[in-house]
Amino acid sequence: MSDTLSRRALNRAMLDRQLLLRRSKMTALEAVEQLAGLQAQAPNPPYFALWTRLHGFRQEDLANLLLDKRVVRIALMRGTVHLVKPADALAWRPIVQPLYDRSVTGNTQFSPDIKDLDHQEIARTARKLLGERPLSSAGLGAELAKHWEGVAPSSLVHVARALLPLVQIPPRGVWGKAGQPTYQTTGDWLGAEPDATPSPEAMFRRYLAAFGPASVQDAQAWAGITKLGDVAERLRPELRTFRDENGRELFDLEDAPRPDPDTPAPARLLGPFDQTVLSYADRTRVISDEYRKVVITQNGLVKGTILVGGFVKGFWEIKTAKKAASVVITPFERVPKRDLDALESSAHRLLTWAHPKAESHSVEIVAGNLD
Repeated sequence: MSDTLSRRALNRAMLDRQLLLRRSKMTALEAVEQLAGLQAQAPNPPYFALWTRLHGFRQEDLANLLLDKRVVRIALMRGTVHLVKPADALAWRPIVQPLYDRSVTGNTQFSPDIKDLDHQEIARTARKLLGERPLSSAGLGAELAKHWEGVAPSSLVHVARALLPLVQIPPRGVWGKAGQPTYQTTGDWLGAEPDATPSPEAMFRRYLAAFGPASVQDAQAWAGITKLGDVAERLRPELRTFRDENGRELFDLEDAPRPDPDTPAPARLLGPFDQTVLSYADRTRVISDEYRKVVITQNGLVKGTILVGGFVKGFWEIKTAKKAASVVITPFERVPKRDLDALESSAHRLLTWAHPKAESHSVEIVAGNLD
């Protein structure tokens, strides 16, 4: 009979592995590996993610990793851009490739244009073009359209982005730098192609190390692919199993940390698109279904959130006007004064870090509205 883990026990395990029970002295590179990458569909969220997790984190700590090719921005899990170490980019892209293969014909915006075309030929042509020089989406589309006249450039780029392992190269993702994504293949940027014999088992272990204990459905929600049940079965002899309060089977690494459920959890500001609210099928270990509908908008944006007692209890956002910068904190429910004070103090530190040149900083706390 498997032991049952309460929602609070799962929460504390997740907080520990996501470096949210206490700030870590890890380097930025060590944290990127421990966290199984960082959600990076917008340029700045990875910086906020590390700021709230690491002692003394500076923007240049991560920016320099991008410039030195020790981390890369690449579309991986769930069809979204992640910031990962090169080895993980090369190991994981082939595993999640079925998601991108399906998107070639499954995207109704582009499929009418490309359904009768040779998709592999588009990919080969795009690879050749990108081997000559890095290109933006607009630039790549314009070049591909010379070979497929009458086809929308955006449809051709859709095929290339799905079938090729494209890296968004700097300055994209460098703090304080603007501009549209510019692409190269991993072969051109890293000098290496995706693994020919990738290991779903290794990827499953990494997920558990960063997010476990978790169900097969949780891992599939994180990765954006199916059939991980077969992977879990192959690993079963070396994994521990548990049940959650609803009877779902959970898998975990034998020696992974599972803190006492009564371990205190400090109040935290999580950045926009933080992966803690995106990496499970059952997200109630960190956010209620009611609050999730407010934090994650209909067009897929994910607000910065506040953690109180380890769970999402509201959201925050930075507002700038002229030479002033402020953080507006919106709790969904009554928050204990000590936690509210901690969040306010953290917000002031965040402003000093994110907007050091602003002439004034302020923090405002407003009542939330769930309607």
